[in-house]
Amino acid sequence: MQPAHITPKDFFLWAGVVLSFYGSVGAFVALVFDYLNHLFPDPLSYYTGDPYSSGIANEMAIVIVLFPLFLFLMRTIRKTIQADSTRAEVWVRRWALFLTLFLAAAAIVGTVIALLVYFFQGDVTIRFVLKVLTLLLVAGVTFSAFLADLRGYWGANPARAAQSRWGALAFVLAVIVAGFFIVGTPWQARLYRFDDQKVSDLQMLQGQILNHWQSKEKLPVQLDELNDSISGFIIPRDPQSGVAYEYAVTGPLSFQLCASFNALTQNYASASTRAQYVPKPAAIDGPMPVQDNWYHEAGRQCFTRTIDPELYPPYSKLRGQ
Repeated sequence: MQPAHITPKDFFLWAGVVLSFYGSVGAFVALVFDYLNHLFPDPLSYYTGDPYSSGIANEMAIVIVLFPLFLFLMRTIRKTIQADSTRAEVWVRRWALFLTLFLAAAAIVGTVIALLVYFFQGDVTIRFVLKVLTLLLVAGVTFSAFLADLRGYWGANPARAAQSRWGALAFVLAVIVAGFFIVGTPWQARLYRFDDQKVSDLQMLQGQILNHWQSKEKLPVQLDELNDSISGFIIPRDPQSGVAYEYAVTGPLSFQLCASFNALTQNYASASTRAQYVPKPAAIDGPMPVQDNWYHEAGRQCFTRTIDPELYPPYSKLRGQ
């Protein structure tokens, strides 16, 4: 039997299928992994900042665009095969199907091997097991679906093909929507970014106040005293409201900085970790402010600081040594 002649339409349809499918599957797996990292954080690492500034935004966008494109292209190909059965025998189709079957099988084998290695090392965690199950599910469904396509099952059962297509689309969309409940919405993430910027501004102000005290041996009465046209330092303002940060001298060596926040501190790995850091007045006890000194809840939050002259002696004393 003479092989079927391949047309440019065949080639580009299957090229689109391969690229859209591999891209969407890779992004989907990475997205689920990010969800699991958020739900089951590693106690040895910290969750920092906005999840949408990392890979989640890219992964969601890729899945939302590429997976429906993959389903559309496969539907177009099946209609083409129904109109001309020789299109099922073109080499590009068989190569795409066999390549995907090979990669899916390799993913299953590699995942099982990784599971056993981690099991023997005693490093199996809930997060790792869920990631393994995710890979096995995706690879298993991929292998079954493409094997059925190779055997002509979907072409012989168009109703089942349509049900599978809509079911897969609904499942992927459900996972994406679930992400808004797991890591929060992009609008919530924007509020977290505002809070992070406010903390950064307060840290900078604290450093400038400390430098002012070491230089002049007195605390500034108002924040405006810190403006310096030579160094170019300008007092920052609340990036969300545009109002000035609150500052008050509470003693010869102590002061308060206040700001209004949108939410509980989001920087720590988990709620159990965050619970270790309770809001409290804290001295400036090192070259850099420690992170738990800036723990905050939603609403107006004040941070009391007390300068230790032994740790931060005035510059005049340092020059006299």
